Formats: sequence, structure tokens, C-alpha cells
Amino acid sequence: MSIHRHQHTHMTIHDFQTHMHIGWDKDIPPIAEVDSGQTITFEISEASGGQFTKRSTKEDVASLDFSKVNPVAGPIYIKDAEPGDTLEVEMINFQQLDWGWTAIIPGFGLLADDFEEPHIKTFDLTKPNTTEFLHGIDLFIKPFPGTIGVALPEEGNFGVVPPRQNGGNIDIRYMTRGTKLYLPVWVEGALFSIGDTHAAQGDGEVCGTAIEASMEATVRFKLHKGKTIAEPRYEIPGPPTPEADSHGYYVTTGFGPDLMEASRKAIKYMIEHLMDTYGMKAEEAYMLCSLAVDLRISEIVNAPNMLVSAFLPNAIFK
Repeated sequence: MSIHRHQHTHMTIHDFQTHMHIGWDKDIPPIAEVDSGQTITFEISEASGGQFTKRSTKEDVASLDFSKVNPVAGPIYIKDAEPGDTLEVEMINFQQLDWGWTAIIPGFGLLADDFEEPHIKTFDLTKPNTTEFLHGIDLFIKPFPGTIGVALPEEGNFGVVPPRQNGGNIDIRYMTRGTKLYLPVWVEGALFSIGDTHAAQGDGEVCGTAIEASMEATVRFKLHKGKTIAEPRYEIPGPPTPEADSHGYYVTTGFGPDLMEASRKAIKYMIEHLMDTYGMKAEEAYMLCSLAVDLRISEIVNAPNMLVSAFLPNAIFK
């Protein structure tokens, strides 16, 4: 096991391939044991688990092995953590971005019925704050872990794709530096794992992928004894999207009998807008929605219909 201690309070876990697991299982042995208050840096692989490279093509997407998707680093045993406690995880830093990818995977995503062909786009992430989507369109780099959580109390291995009461694949784009995530502890030691790091994503991750990228993630643990919550909570240190708010938004809406249908319509209309206004191909517009458009529930109580808005930040266009 390659674990390097900088000092008593900071540990770096290397050799990601030997310290990753797929899914949540309380019987997976921990790779390290830490105290409350300790900081750990993880080396994290992008969500394909090494199946994609900078040169990957749509043929690679078509042959993607889903059983290897979303590997997470861990689990970490938190000393004294017991069921009924709450584990605070503070996001300290995310770095060493190099390149990333976004893909449309057949059968996956909000508009899977409309986008049946595989596509992939790669990104240069070596600049500090932005990456080019297309000429004249720069996305803000705001790295965060898409998958983060603790072991579940039930026996067995639980798939990593859906979010659950343990956290999991929550894809909350606000898990950036300074955010504090609160996770309910379900098993002794909590058994914390993290992965699926993203360089950029919109609320909803509608095509099924963000800018998926390998990186180093540093977090600090703090155990709250006897503090019990049913599902994850978090607090962010300031305004959620100041860089995007600066130039306003173009917004499409969709109504429907449920949030899925309303969301599908709002994104379809945004794709239509992007194609008409900026000359994008349909798959490019769909990817951009996944990376930069925020879905928001505008109305949920006026039956029989609900309303969802899709917010496109004007600031990404030069």
C-alpha cells in the first residue's frame, strides 16, 4: 500500500488503481485509518476508470464497460465513528487537472431516446480557470467530486450510479473548495470513499457526463458525535455561481406532469436555441447543456403540471 504521511494530520494516498472499488459495500476492508481532524489527499481517476484517453473516439464510447465506471478511492476508516454520528467532509483543494472528457453514452442521459449515437469530446484543462468548449465559448473550471459518500448499513454491494442516503453519486456541482458536506454515518468507521472528479458541470448533468477528469482531491474530516441526520446536507462558503451570474442568463422553460418530463422539455428547447443561435450540432448543444446549463425547479405545487427552467449563462460566450 502506498500511503505517505506528510505529518500527523495530512496523508496522501497514491496508486489509485490498487485502492479503488466499484459500488458501496460495508465489507470492503479500509485502506487507511484516520482521526477526526485529519486531512487526506487522494489521487483520483476519471470516471471511465482509464478506459478513455485524450485520443478516444466514439467507438471507444460504444464499447465502454459500464461495470468499471465510477471507481472510487477508499474506503477510509474514521476512528470513533459510529452509526448515528455525522461525518463532516470539508473540501480543501482539487488540482493537477490535465485533460478531461464528456461523452454521450447510448441508453444513458436525460434525452437518451433522442441521442442514440455515441459521441465524445475531450478538453484541455491546463489553463487555470477556463477551458474551450468551441471557438468563442469558454467554460469555467470549477472542480469537485461527483461521487462522495460512506458505506451503507445493508449487506451486499450497491451500484455506484444512483445517489442514496449515504451520499454516493450525488453530482452536486457545489462540492467545490470550501464547501462542507455532512454525511450520516451508517457503519462503524463510516468507511468514506471519493471519486468521479469533475472539472465542470451544470445542475442536472443532463447528458449523463460532466467534464470527467483525473485529479488530486484533498479533504478534511471532522466527526460530530451523537449528531444524527437522515440524508446528506451541505453548506457552501459564498455565492454559488458568481462567475456565471455576471452577464445574466438565457432561460428556457418546460412544463409537464412530473419533473422528468418538464426537465426534458426545458433541455430540448435549450438545445433548439443553441442550434439556432450559435449553429451548434445537436450533440454539441446537448453536451453544453450538461456542462453549463442549470436546471431549476420553478414550480412544483400547481397540479397537474410542474415547471422547470434551464439557465444558460451568457458569460461563457466571448
